[in-house]
Amino acid sequence: MPEHPVDLATWPRADQFRFFRTFDRPHYAITARIDVNRIIGTLKPQGVSVYRACLYVIGAGLHRVPELTMRFRGDQVVRHDRVNLSMTVPTDAGTFGYAYVPFDPDFRVFDADAARIIAETAKSTTLNPNQSSDNVAYLSCVPWLDYSSLNNAMPGPDDCIPRVAWGKIVPKGDGWDMAMTIEVHHALVDGQQVGDYFAAVQAAVGDLQPA
Repeated sequence: MPEHPVDLATWPRADQFRFFRTFDRPHYAITARIDVNRIIGTLKPQGVSVYRACLYVIGAGLHRVPELTMRFRGDQVVRHDRVNLSMTVPTDAGTFGYAYVPFDPDFRVFDADAARIIAETAKSTTLNPNQSSDNVAYLSCVPWLDYSSLNNAMPGPDDCIPRVAWGKIVPKGDGWDMAMTIEVHHALVDGQQVGDYFAAVQAAVGDLQPA
């Protein structure tokens, strides 16, 4: 997918980028609640996979916030037109592997690709970590816990790939919701963009149509 260099001379966040690049611990995670009543109450009875619907709305949220598709390489910053979604998949061997699903704004296309790739990964016997490209976001489902906070293992301060996790779907009032966490690098993403992300995910839930 195409990528575009970010001109630090005109980028409004250039000072923040340089400042947070000096930190030993530049990552931060924020958890919020997502209303998924439409997914559980409307789409699931129509045969939509709840898991793949969650993958899709996360991808939609990431792509609606430009900073979440930005990556740095040393002092260079690029913005990707499209990033792949990499999720952990339980394998038949009892461990897990990484799947890589291209995001498509058409849910029907995305859903079919995700179903196929996830099924293939479940049969794999290798972890399959992809460390050769940064046009990716890492996703993890934690369906056993309705958690209140979460963070991720990070290889070091130069890792600028967003991590998104979501937890157990639980009843709330007359609907359903779940915890969702996004962990980002402060050199690229501020709190405003994280807020924009959660708003975009919630909007994508409302817009989602059956495949």
